[in-house]
Amino acid sequence: MSQSRSVWVEAARPKTLVAALVPVLVGSSLAFTYGSFLWLPTTIALLCAFLIQIGTNFANDYYDFIKGADNDDRIGFVRATAKGLVEPEKMKKAAFTTMILAFFCGLYLVWHGGWVILLIGILSIAMGIAYTGGPFPLGYNGLGDVFVFIFFGLIAVMGTFYINTLEWSLLAFWASLAVGALCVNILVINNLRDIETDKKTGKRTLGVLFGENALKMEYLFMLLIAFAIPPHFFVREGYGWQILIPFLMLPFAIKLVLIVFRTSNKSVLNDTLVHTSAFMLIFGVLFSVGLILGNGQ
Repeated sequence: MSQSRSVWVEAARPKTLVAALVPVLVGSSLAFTYGSFLWLPTTIALLCAFLIQIGTNFANDYYDFIKGADNDDRIGFVRATAKGLVEPEKMKKAAFTTMILAFFCGLYLVWHGGWVILLIGILSIAMGIAYTGGPFPLGYNGLGDVFVFIFFGLIAVMGTFYINTLEWSLLAFWASLAVGALCVNILVINNLRDIETDKKTGKRTLGVLFGENALKMEYLFMLLIAFAIPPHFFVREGYGWQILIPFLMLPFAIKLVLIVFRTSNKSVLNDTLVHTSAFMLIFGVLFSVGLILGNGQ
């Protein structure tokens, strides 16, 4: 792989694509239990999710550099623009080009699912840019967690279910809560790691506004939400014991919580971020398997 290509691959932050994959996986698995799984809409939805995630990552790379949030004090992974590996205007162009590509790929979903999919797509793209860009960047004003929970949880899971079944479901809503919570935890670790540099650069994340302990409690609370959803399906929705398969991940969840609460060395949180992302992936796969095998219908 050439140096230039490897730089762009790294800037796309492939490890974060879990946040795009898992919602589509869970939403389509639930649709499968309804006998309504459609390969083409699901595949295009996944492609659009990847493109929006990558476009958001490019936008974050650009706008964080412009706003001075990425500097030499940064503990996190290398940002291409801040390190001078990519010119700012090239990164900005890449962000908008990727979002435009996502829009055009999504036109099939609009044809298939109607105007509501168009609305979801436009909002998702706009919020991806607005996360760090625009006059009121969400990530700089304590709204990043809300954005992630809504768009990577509720909208992504329920939207995927909808494009397969062309109907909305309360079950998809419940499933989306677990996915959204785990997505938020990826952001929580990111914010916990960067809390000191965020303070210096005026980035008002929830950690900056309420302190490290608030982030640690948020991490625990999001895990509790995720683990509360399978029992809901088991007790209230008539699913079989297979829906409880995600509880195999409980020991790993406890280990992550202990690391988050006990670690004072922020550089360690880079590994915790990777492990939190991996946890979301495995939990999402197990939850999807549980939805299919434990279907009570």
